[in-house]
Amino acid sequence: MSDNWEIGKKKNSGLRKETEYCVLVGIIRRDQSAEQVKEHLDELEFLALTAGAVTKKIYVQKMDHPHVRTFVGSGKLEEIIQYVDEDEDISLIIFDDDLTGKQTEILEEEARVKIIDRSQLILDIFATRAQTAQARTQVELAQMQYLLPRLRGLWTHLERQRGGIGMRGPGEMEIETDRRIIRDKISLLKKKLDKIDQQAKTQRKNRGDLIRVALVGYTNVGKSTLMNSLSKSEVFAENKLFATLDTTVRKTVFGAMPFLLSDTVGFIRKLPHHLVESFKSTLDEAKESDIIVHVVDMAHPQYEDHVKTVISTLTDLGAIEKPTLMVFNKVDLYRTEYFDKYLSEEEGNNILAELKSNMENTYGVDSIFISAKTKENFDALKAKLKEMIEAQYEKRYPYKQKFW
Repeated sequence: MSDNWEIGKKKNSGLRKETEYCVLVGIIRRDQSAEQVKEHLDELEFLALTAGAVTKKIYVQKMDHPHVRTFVGSGKLEEIIQYVDEDEDISLIIFDDDLTGKQTEILEEEARVKIIDRSQLILDIFATRAQTAQARTQVELAQMQYLLPRLRGLWTHLERQRGGIGMRGPGEMEIETDRRIIRDKISLLKKKLDKIDQQAKTQRKNRGDLIRVALVGYTNVGKSTLMNSLSKSEVFAENKLFATLDTTVRKTVFGAMPFLLSDTVGFIRKLPHHLVESFKSTLDEAKESDIIVHVVDMAHPQYEDHVKTVISTLTDLGAIEKPTLMVFNKVDLYRTEYFDKYLSEEEGNNILAELKSNMENTYGVDSIFISAKTKENFDALKAKLKEMIEAQYEKRYPYKQKFW
């Protein structure tokens, strides 16, 4: 076989297609079930689709730990390479866990297509979603921090300019780039981000003494749709992961009672720690809020796993002790998905009431079931929020006359 090849290019010629086709690869460790890994790979497929790639096949292998050189075993790798070689449309293989630089280098030499991991895919999506100077700086910083320990593996294939998923942002660098230059760049980006953070803090101080309510939750649970419904504003909402990166804050009024409502970036499992670090200033909106509204997609089969991810992130941020309301969204889809069509309305309501009781006992906070899309149970949601906001105003200003 000739060595004159380019990553991401197969035997076919002509113009590069806008849609990329990919293969997903994951492993089942000893402490994981096949169902858990399947759900993780389903999410990875959604991430790939959000980035613009169509998944053609998913490969899974049971292993105690990833192979030090090729992540998967040699037999499984041969099977993947054979499939990729037979399908000329495939230009990308995505792994569900982080790869080392050396693993990426070896895999690209073997498969002769682009190799990226979950973190790189998420960074790529963030790069396309970033709109403001703050978000773009945060993403670039995270990309640089991701790149730094992988320079050895990236060195050879940076010679070949590549495009597409995983290659946006600072990925296309000249071969002369070294660790010192990247460290200098990281230092500059951190200084720039510190300056932006100071401006953001000033903005938060200038918002006055209004109570702040922050919407948090796993990505794609309907936070932006709920934000639009509660604040009567037009926040961008889309059925894709990380549709919103920048925190949006709107002044909202219930009756005569004003408060600030913010929509934050969605969380996700296996979120690259560089992104968590870079986006801490954005997540400060949740940390500095008075009330947390934890939005959950109750129609998702793994919503309890999502709840654990969000609670873990809030704990890391130091925001877990704040007054919290769990809003289980998409109750209409939950009924469609899990209720028998012959189930009576009364029986359905009893099931939801029991589920609500179980959730409150499990997580120790008040909860409510709604549909942000159909506005089901919105009056009860507003009443509960109003009650919580009033309690915060009374706690903060015990001697001031109430005007609401």
